[in-house]
Amino acid sequence: MDEYAFSPTHVAPPSGMATWAAPDPARPSARLDPLLPVRLIANQGDWAQVLCSNGWTTWVDARLLVALPQPPPTVGGPPARTADPRPALAEAETALAHYRALLEDLAAGTLDLESFRERTRGLRLGLVADGEALWVFDPVHDRWCYCDGLQLQTYAATDRPTPQPAPQRAPATAASGPAPASGPRPGQTPAPVHSPYEPTRTGEL
Repeated sequence: MDEYAFSPTHVAPPSGMATWAAPDPARPSARLDPLLPVRLIANQGDWAQVLCSNGWTTWVDARLLVALPQPPPTVGGPPARTADPRPALAEAETALAHYRALLEDLAAGTLDLESFRERTRGLRLGLVADGEALWVFDPVHDRWCYCDGLQLQTYAATDRPTPQPAPQRAPATAASGPAPASGPRPGQTPAPVHSPYEPTRTGEL
């Protein structure tokens, strides 16, 4: 298998994950390393068949896979680094506060569902913190970044155009009713080990 042609769609969770030779809990296999990139090739209920970069295929609990938001950056140069992760965190906090305010307005009935959809269109927010590790979405450069506590580095990027937010709706006049309240989306070879966790056969990924 050409390793340069391998394009992962998911990674194993930070704690790694159990695998099975078939979608059968009685046939456990080797364990995937934490954050090991894999490619999803089949689904069967809560089971997922994945392909590793070395050509090995196995079955896992689909519910535990962490989806990559976009393809990884192309190989060929060192990953871009940002010295200070705080600006990216500030962007995420601002986007979260905006989304939460819109949710509160929707729940309070001061914002209708159509207006909520318009005001959240193009909003992209993503933040995962696990101990010292951090994954944060950078909407300016349309990429996910990984932080080890000191520096950000590109984790996954895309060349798709960034969606543009819809324009804000003008407040309603007194004659048409009250105006809605304003309101301000990482591989190693696996080591064998058995796991007692058994995925169910219902639901989809």
